[in-house]
Amino acid sequence: MSSSTGWIRDLAMGVRFAFGGGREGWTRTALTGLGIGLGVALLLISTAVPSALAARAERGEARFPVSTGGELAPGPDTLLMAGANMTYRNRDIDGRLVRAEGPRAPLPPGLASLPKPGEMAVSPALRELLASGEHPLLQERFERWKPTQTIGDAGLTGPGDLYFYAGSADLHRTGPQDYATQRVNAFNQEIARQKLDPVLLLLIVLTFVALLLPVAVFIATAVRFGGERRDRRLAALRLVGADSRMVRRIAAGEALAGSVVGLGLGAVFFLLGRTLVGSLTLGGRSVFPADLNPTPWLAVLVACAVPAAAVGVTLFALRGVVIEPLGVVRTAKPRKRRIWWRLLLPLAGLGLLAPLTGRGNDHGRFNTWQVSGGVVLLLIGITALLPWLLERLVGAISGGPVSWQLAVRRLQVDSGGAARLANGIAVAVAGAIALQMTFAGAEGSYTKDTGQDPGRATISILVPSGHEAGADSVARQVAAAPGIIRTVPVTGFSAARAPKTEGDDITVTVGTCEALAELARLDGCADGDAFALNTAAGTPDPGATARPGERLYGGNVHGFEGIDGAPAEAPVAFTFPAGARTATPREDPTGNLRSGLLLTPSAAPKRLGFSQSAQIYVQVDESRPDGLDRARTAAFKADPLATAMTLKQSGRDGNFSAVRTGLFFGAAGVMILIGSSLLVSQLEQLRERRRLLSALVAFGTKRSTLSVSVLWQTALPIGLGLGLATGIGVALGSVLLRMANQPVRVDWTSVLAMTGVGGGVVALVTLLSLPPLLRLMRPEGLRTE
Repeated sequence: MSSSTGWIRDLAMGVRFAFGGGREGWTRTALTGLGIGLGVALLLISTAVPSALAARAERGEARFPVSTGGELAPGPDTLLMAGANMTYRNRDIDGRLVRAEGPRAPLPPGLASLPKPGEMAVSPALRELLASGEHPLLQERFERWKPTQTIGDAGLTGPGDLYFYAGSADLHRTGPQDYATQRVNAFNQEIARQKLDPVLLLLIVLTFVALLLPVAVFIATAVRFGGERRDRRLAALRLVGADSRMVRRIAAGEALAGSVVGLGLGAVFFLLGRTLVGSLTLGGRSVFPADLNPTPWLAVLVACAVPAAAVGVTLFALRGVVIEPLGVVRTAKPRKRRIWWRLLLPLAGLGLLAPLTGRGNDHGRFNTWQVSGGVVLLLIGITALLPWLLERLVGAISGGPVSWQLAVRRLQVDSGGAARLANGIAVAVAGAIALQMTFAGAEGSYTKDTGQDPGRATISILVPSGHEAGADSVARQVAAAPGIIRTVPVTGFSAARAPKTEGDDITVTVGTCEALAELARLDGCADGDAFALNTAAGTPDPGATARPGERLYGGNVHGFEGIDGAPAEAPVAFTFPAGARTATPREDPTGNLRSGLLLTPSAAPKRLGFSQSAQIYVQVDESRPDGLDRARTAAFKADPLATAMTLKQSGRDGNFSAVRTGLFFGAAGVMILIGSSLLVSQLEQLRERRRLLSALVAFGTKRSTLSVSVLWQTALPIGLGLGLATGIGVALGSVLLRMANQPVRVDWTSVLAMTGVGGGVVALVTLLSLPPLLRLMRPEGLRTE
């Protein structure tokens, strides 16, 4: 018989034992399959992330409007569209006002028809918010529109997308400088995406490695469930003539069967988890379950790698086991574990990462394979060092209460099994600590000071060109809302010394004395006054100015043509008042330093047309409930095209926030896997010791003593593993910060928090395992077949 035929025969026999070997056989197979299945499900979800993100991007591009052929004239196939984005309770709501200019106006994806004036198409998530009755301020914003249809999946980036299309009869283009309203004739425009910088790529690689490596450790641990009972069954095969190589191949067949069951369960868990994804929204992002499809080649890789790993781990575990016809010998006097090769793993990892030190954003890009290899070796080093440390620790312990002695003796007999139980949580905690340190260290580079001053204005409302005539009306309506302290409107336009000239534009800002005081330091002010802002050396971008008494032109000074065939607006002549004074500019509440001229309303020209802009500074009493949303609601009701921007002292890079959001998604999944796998591992170890526990109870050992001893058996290796994980996690985080060209700072509060989370998961799993433990300590556990 050829060697390949013998392999196939023995593997097939192992598969039959896995499914037909009685209750012990299929129980072990079920537990192994459950442990592997949980890991496979998370791996499949990870392989599906790229396709889900690509689908989100495609859906976002599909609803992006396109104007083909330059500036369009009204026609049967054109559509007027304006952005009406808003914020409600820190949730972004995106929307568009639309008006069809012809019967063949393009239809946004996800709509059956364009909403007419007074009608609105809303996403399912937004419809649910409006229909709940718990958000009166949001309902107030949309009171002029009636939801008549629901946007389909083709027009949404995810099931949690808050989006709307509202019909508006008042929508029109006010001029060529009207950037708020655009005329389009198609949808689906490709959007250029910003490339990620090296540090963000480093964070993404680290996130994937640190989150997926514990999954691989758990899968390797699940393969070895029920190892002692399996080895005793294999010893019986030696009695009927099987040699040592055959029994190892049979054991590999059992592991192969369990891994195949795990692949099936993993696929089921993945499909069940995918159905729940649609109900999750994190950081304003969500994905459709149908978009969460594993990348084919990655799914094939998982399907091939898991069974191969199961067979490899099983053969590796049996390398030091002698299976004889009359029993299993694991050596009469176990050799002490060696340390030298265990230290090589983390040292090799540091060796791979050290040459990349100092790269950062200004010193080139990182080799992702080198980074991945270094991080993997450092984290895998935990799984190699922990058994050695545990063996040395328990070997030096003696004495103590009975429960303590029982726990220590059990760990002295088999410290490897306890270390395997702790390996997964230790690797996860070490990766989490490194991630937290790296994100915290790099956050400063991606968080910028905006220069805004929320103490002077909470919200800045931008009124689009052509609507500034109603800026005062918007300000009055916002001021009437409860919780508004004050509103300060300002308008602006460009002026020149002669019409239709290029360059040397003079920026002119118009406002009351209260408004102008927000833009410059004034030595007294009354209506009719005018000021020329000081353009002394050191003022950034001083711009052009004018002399008192000089004749100027404002409005359409560049000679823009009229919109839609209308005659062009003529520039308006005016005289800069002879009594104008000089004023020193100051940063406005949004952080901008203005230049040019300041005019009070009486000194400003009238009827400037579309060539104006307007801004309203709003100060809100944030101690009152919903003060911000009341101001936003009032602004939207006054002018749906007005943009209310909340002022903040600092802002964070969007790509950095997206990566951090992905980390939260992944960390949540890994923590669920950690808890579930630990519980399965704990139950399997208790099942293996059922007869021993029952025998101890039968001889008079207190159940409480045995329960405490089991707790100690879990606490010792887990505590040692968390300590080792803290050290390696801090070391890895420090190396990664040096790679990112950031100063090394250890936030011990976060480190202890990560360690505490790991310990909390273990404590919860231990408490859940107590009821099965009490059931296993019954005298009936001594029965055997």
